[in-house]
Amino acid sequence: METKVEKREQWRKKREYILAAAGNVVGLGNVWRFPYLCYKNGGGAFLFPYFFFALLCGMPLFLLETVIGQYTQEGAITCWTKLCPLAQGTGYSIIVIQLYSRLYSIILAWALLYLIWCFRDPLPWANCNNPWNTDGCVDVISANWTAIHSGNLTINLTSGNLTKSSVSEFWERGVLSITGGIEEVGTVKWELLLCLLACWVACYFCIWKGVRSTGKVVYFTAVFPYVTLAILLVRGLTLPGAWQGVVYYLYPDPSHLVNLQVWMEACAQVLFSYGVASGTIITLGSYNKVKNNCYKDSLWLCVLNSSTSFVSGFAVFSALGFMAHKQGIPISMVVESGPGLAFIAFPQAVAMMPLPQFWAACFFIMLILLGLDTLFAGLETITSSVIDMFPTQMRRPWRREIFLILFCSVCFIIQIPLTTQGGVYLFQLVDYYGANGACILFVSLFQCVAVGWAFGAERTFDAVEDMTGQRPWVFFKLCWRYFTPLICIVGFICSFLDYQPLTSNRGYVYPDWAYHLGWAMALSSIVAVPIWAIARICLTKGTLRQRLLVLWYPVSDPVGPKTKKENLLNEAEMKPMSTPFPDML
Repeated sequence: METKVEKREQWRKKREYILAAAGNVVGLGNVWRFPYLCYKNGGGAFLFPYFFFALLCGMPLFLLETVIGQYTQEGAITCWTKLCPLAQGTGYSIIVIQLYSRLYSIILAWALLYLIWCFRDPLPWANCNNPWNTDGCVDVISANWTAIHSGNLTINLTSGNLTKSSVSEFWERGVLSITGGIEEVGTVKWELLLCLLACWVACYFCIWKGVRSTGKVVYFTAVFPYVTLAILLVRGLTLPGAWQGVVYYLYPDPSHLVNLQVWMEACAQVLFSYGVASGTIITLGSYNKVKNNCYKDSLWLCVLNSSTSFVSGFAVFSALGFMAHKQGIPISMVVESGPGLAFIAFPQAVAMMPLPQFWAACFFIMLILLGLDTLFAGLETITSSVIDMFPTQMRRPWRREIFLILFCSVCFIIQIPLTTQGGVYLFQLVDYYGANGACILFVSLFQCVAVGWAFGAERTFDAVEDMTGQRPWVFFKLCWRYFTPLICIVGFICSFLDYQPLTSNRGYVYPDWAYHLGWAMALSSIVAVPIWAIARICLTKGTLRQRLLVLWYPVSDPVGPKTKKENLLNEAEMKPMSTPFPDML
């Protein structure tokens, strides 16, 4: 007897979708990257380019992808067969980007290891009485340094000795045991390996039953980070020197706005923090009921995302202001981006507070849950895309669970090199090239062309009105057709003109083969779009005009029974057309 094929799942309750989407868009970049960029690029003045790109790129793309998912009820690859088959290569580009993004599970492993160490008294990074410390170690609690840089390298001006903070030594020698370069792999750090395994097991059980399990998990993983952020915010604002940090965070310096790099970083931050061109928004939206008000949901989620980024800056910089006040140094000497802020500067700040174990545990629990939401949303994107491509084979009992456990196992095995002593260099390489801003801009451009021009912006508006009962602002139509694609083109070109080879914070320069590998990773997600388009044109029957008509327009109306392709083909044979793309005129 043939096994029955299961129907595609849907969210049981509206709030499950809202929490899952909120957990996906509010991630690690909101906590450590936005505050640093705001401080670095003009303080309050940076908010102007940020909100400029949020309005013209972030919100339109977020709404566009949500509409795509909910309207087609398909994953990130198969949705394009119902909108613009010629653009299906963007779905494969998204999957390639998601495969590289699985690398971020190592950040969860680092945070989990820190969380485990939080239960020691004193905190292991607060003093120099540990096996990994050197003679140049400086205790962060009792030290009174004359000069300090980012909680890392310090120079004692009275003695001239080169020293390092105990926090920095814990990160570099205790957690990573970092080697001299990517060529020096070193040995596997077994404690990191176990933490990485625990993270993948957690991800598996978060989504192993699809939205049935994800919908239950997000009640905790999406809500609790806001609770811990609120606790850290209140605690940070009550610390001595907190106001100094807040002023430094927001003090406007308009002179930065003439720098192209500031605008590029604002655009990249918006695209990364909104989670566009990653397939997760399409995937989560595809589990909605067709009549869900995705228009209102998208606007509120975008506001939530930007608000969280802004508010998290107060929590981070109030703590850094306290640290600067405690040490008697400028804030500019304690601020560092990325892992430096999360694993050096902030741990150093909490080490100086009363009850440091509690505040450190709150911070790293928040980091783990923020990262876990984004990680399992990406994993769901890959899984749902495969299931939607092979529904007859995959929508059967236990097929999803078997595929998922095999995929998670392969990802874990591939990521074992990241747990070695030289793994951080590999992480930085893939992070810099594999899922960079240029790839996201490229995918975003083709999404706008496919929906705004091929499927038609007016037709998309009709779809939104049919699903929600209201038409979006005309502003979004202008963005999908003109503003957003133009920004994506300019940003994509500028990303190459402004290209700088990757170097580590330690001044390490990668070998040539590493840069070649990096470029291969960057191009691997871009070439999927033209390769797919050329292959489909070559394999489709008919004249070139007929092939373009078949591939440019959707196979069928995703909601209704009407089919447009056959009518267009008949019209093409009956009368000449001035252009194969009439909707573009």
